Amino acid sequence: MDTLDLTSAERVEGGIGAFLDEFVQLRRDLHQNPELAFQEHRTSKLVASKLAAWGYDVATGIAGTGVVATLKRGQGGSRIGVRADMDALPIEEQTGLPHASRNPGVMHACGHDGHTAILLAAARYLAEAGEFNGTLRLIFQPAEEIGAGARKMIADGLFERFPVDAVFGLHNWPSEPTGSFGFVSGPAMASVDLALINIVGRGGHGAEPHRGVDPVLASASFITALQSVVSRNVDPQEMAVATVGSIHAGSASNVIPESVEMKLTMRAFSEGVRQQLKERIPAIARAQAESFGARAVVDYRLGFPALINHAAETEFAREVALSTFGQKRVAETFRPRTASEDFAFMLQERPGSYLFVGNGDSAPLHSANYDFNDEIIAPAARYWVRLVETYLSETR
Repeated sequence: MDTLDLTSAERVEGGIGAFLDEFVQLRRDLHQNPELAFQEHRTSKLVASKLAAWGYDVATGIAGTGVVATLKRGQGGSRIGVRADMDALPIEEQTGLPHASRNPGVMHACGHDGHTAILLAAARYLAEAGEFNGTLRLIFQPAEEIGAGARKMIADGLFERFPVDAVFGLHNWPSEPTGSFGFVSGPAMASVDLALINIVGRGGHGAEPHRGVDPVLASASFITALQSVVSRNVDPQEMAVATVGSIHAGSASNVIPESVEMKLTMRAFSEGVRQQLKERIPAIARAQAESFGARAVVDYRLGFPALINHAAETEFAREVALSTFGQKRVAETFRPRTASEDFAFMLQERPGSYLFVGNGDSAPLHSANYDFNDEIIAPAARYWVRLVETYLSETR
């Protein structure tokens, strides 16, 4: 696959182009009707009905609202899985677009509406004109945003009921050129964990601080000391992020509150660093609190691991992009992202790769002003078609 496969690329481009408008409208319909994690009932029903109409063997109710569609062709023994996520975020949309969310406080601010539309467009083409020999599994996953959907689908027997030899997924990425593709072998996205820390002191009058134990001061000292974990405990050649995203204490300017509540997220690319953060952050919280006469109550919750792409499958995925679009559309260097993805759990179960497609000059992910770029539906759907056809080719 060293040269551009014009015959196959043009065949797929023309086929998808013939019905592209349908999937642009479908994407906007999904955007208008977003559903939160494990509540994707309308989305799941829509996805399942379309797949069934195109001739797929459709299984529903996996992890509650998950859908898996199977299409077998020929006698080939290879099996490939392709996954799209379906859930939205608890965000009030501010785009003002005609297709803006109709559900107050819920928004597709991460592009899962686009990911679903992309895979459905590819699914239709593969059902009507796909040239492959083997088994295709399409996985429509709920609850990615809370890091629970992939785990629950796996627990529900995803890979036992629907075996695959490799599994692939993608995510749009703002600020990258529209329709460009990025690939990362090894750690591609970070782990994410949560800590809830409550610094408990002794409240009192703001005019008499010596009679109380100020948890605000203790918390401020902890937040400053927290950064020493990354700067002094973690190997400088490794990556770690520790962020205090929420801090709440008291309600009056002249009252020392009883306690301060903080919420933190921690991210890393390696499991060793992840465990290091898990050990050091609670220890620093307790030590800093005690130094002020307060105490720290720490609830440290593991979220999901770093997303580790498999080398062989990532190189295969990259070669498919090169043969389909040429070098200009494939980033020479695409750096790992410190955001997180629960597709990591699927890659712990089966070999595969998670890739990125440029969303152009859009607002950032998880922004109230974000909107998925419909211009990338066609190239991303073409990519899925060529990936499936190549993986399930008779000569591979």
